[in-house]
Amino acid sequence: MECNIDAVGKAARMRVGIFGMIVSAIMGMLIVIGFLEGDIWKAALVLSILGGAFTIFEARAGWCVVRAMGFKTRI
Repeated sequence: MECNIDAVGKAARMRVGIFGMIVSAIMGMLIVIGFLEGDIWKAALVLSILGGAFTIFEARAGWCVVRAMGFKTRI
């Protein structure tokens, strides 16, 4: 896992990760108050939290899994 993104890529991934965590918090609140019901929403919440956390990890580590697989990204 060597650094494969620059400062612009790190900042972009951090913004996406924070946005994902905010969406997860909102979704979690909607589940708690009963607006969203069912196991599918709980699964979506878990996946959203994991995705946001992983994206924040990528930003902190300076490593992008997509770029590590050989794909070129704009950022």
